[in-house]
Amino acid sequence: MLTWMQDLPNFTAYGTPTYFIYLLVALLPLGIGLYFGKRFSWYEALVSFVFIFLMFDGQSYQQAFSLVAYIIYQTVIVTSYFHYRQKQNANAIFYLAVLLSLLPIIIVKFSPAMVGHNSLLGFLGISYLTFRAAGTIIETRDGVVKDLNWWKFVRFMAFMPTITSGPIDRYRRFAKDYQQVPSREKYLDLVAKAVPYLFIGFVYEFVIDYFFGQLWYPFMVKQALLSAPHLSWWVVGVAYTYAGHLYFNFAGYSFFAVAISYLMGVQTPMNFNKPFLAKNIKEFWNRWHMTLSFWFRDYIFMRFVFMATKKKWFKNRNALSSVAYMLNMMVMGFWHGVTWYYILYGFMHGLALVVNDWWLRYKRKHFKIKSTKWTKFVAGFITFNFVVLSFLVFCGFLDKLWFVVPGHH
Repeated sequence: MLTWMQDLPNFTAYGTPTYFIYLLVALLPLGIGLYFGKRFSWYEALVSFVFIFLMFDGQSYQQAFSLVAYIIYQTVIVTSYFHYRQKQNANAIFYLAVLLSLLPIIIVKFSPAMVGHNSLLGFLGISYLTFRAAGTIIETRDGVVKDLNWWKFVRFMAFMPTITSGPIDRYRRFAKDYQQVPSREKYLDLVAKAVPYLFIGFVYEFVIDYFFGQLWYPFMVKQALLSAPHLSWWVVGVAYTYAGHLYFNFAGYSFFAVAISYLMGVQTPMNFNKPFLAKNIKEFWNRWHMTLSFWFRDYIFMRFVFMATKKKWFKNRNALSSVAYMLNMMVMGFWHGVTWYYILYGFMHGLALVVNDWWLRYKRKHFKIKSTKWTKFVAGFITFNFVVLSFLVFCGFLDKLWFVVPGHH
């Protein structure tokens, strides 16, 4: 019945230089409008719809239906809760709204572990859209979302540049940008920033990541698997080339998403800020996938700390922050998927944050170490190598090395 959709060409977001040519041509009238102080909302909606359609047609056509159903579902929940919150504020209704908002992602993430195959509900980008929706409910509860209707919320959820891989924006920030057309000076400033971001994205995605992702990483994996299930020096190569691939692929994508947002007159927040130069693991999370990291900080870590302090669950402040770090990172691990390597990845980062806090307290009390170039280098070196080790766990290669490949011998 839907063979016509399967036969259409599929364009993954920012996947090829051709995609950019089509996209930039389509955005030109929008840019001209913004230059003259007009936002053509209907035209922007049309361009968004066409490009989202092209991302989810072809072999991904089932995901297209999941995406439409998902956005309708979240819009009903979020707008219903918004109307309810104008009059009442019961805890039970708030928790129910958050649970219902998270339900699709819980089903999608737990399905492979529970039933052995992926859920039909899943589509590329469901995680990022869930953060947008659940975050909007939490901000509505806090009373900071003053104005929300179904169309504004759909525009926020289906904002084309960031739909499949973030960055994760907040409704309140997006709506403010969207309602105010930037002045000509401001818009020209956004365009001036967008151009180098596009260039950096191209270099990251199509040049550097070509070496990491398509040449070096697959080669290292192939060599390392020859020694399975035993570890070899090739595994070290797998770890470093995967870290490079993950960073340049994801940061390149994020630069594209931010640049295209800027061209559309929306200041989507940045997602990366030289994360591998971080001097400790806390600083790393303030620089790496920042919109995800800050989402977890604001909506899980801070809320848990606030609730535990209010209810006096912990006598010791350090014990409270340690439990909050572990909870925060374990939830992040489970969010990636219910597999031992994602959960261990979350555990490693939670523990690293606890140890980092302990070390900073211990150092303050017992050592009078002055911060020098040398101490900063050592701290950065340890942080970087720990992150690379955690990415080796995260990428699932060890699962293949130890549990999958040996079974075939």
